Amino acid sequence: MKIYTKTGDSGETSLFSGKRVPKDSPYIEAYGTIDELSSCLGLAISFLKDSDLKKILTQIQHTLFEVGTDLATAFDDPQAKAATFIKRLKDEETTQLEKWIDTYDPTLPALKNFILPSGTSAAVALHIGRTVCRRAERLVTTLIREKKANPKVLLYLNRLSDLLFVLARAVNHLAKEPETIWERSKNK
Repeated sequence: MKIYTKTGDSGETSLFSGKRVPKDSPYIEAYGTIDELSSCLGLAISFLKDSDLKKILTQIQHTLFEVGTDLATAFDDPQAKAATFIKRLKDEETTQLEKWIDTYDPTLPALKNFILPSGTSAAVALHIGRTVCRRAERLVTTLIREKKANPKVLLYLNRLSDLLFVLARAVNHLAKEPETIWERSKNK
């Protein structure tokens, strides 16, 4: 199988259902951002030594692949052949994220200030992932408003961005790397 098909050379691509859409379609923007997020998590994993955190992030990457499939299958056409055999996201995936937050957050010092994305390479990669996740949320919100995406995806992404913030802090805490506190500009 060749890696290139030439079917996208005119600026169109296919959804999972086979429907052709422009490459800048909201569907493509959304699941492309999910792919970008998964890559950020892969980068974070490459810097981590903690096997538990690696396992969690790898599990999230697997779920993100399913999120991408969910987004690549139009939600407003439940009778489409692809919609009958893909796995739509459910509440269980979001509940798992909440359990991880509830495990790691109590181990961290209480936040009394805003912090800047900083610290170890793994923590910074997680912060980048968090910001990409927030962008994915914005893109998915548009699709949901138009009833073209699974609302469970938005819940998952919202909780995932929270988890990535907690894990970035946890990685720095485990490495004894101090957090950089945001300070108001002195140029006023």
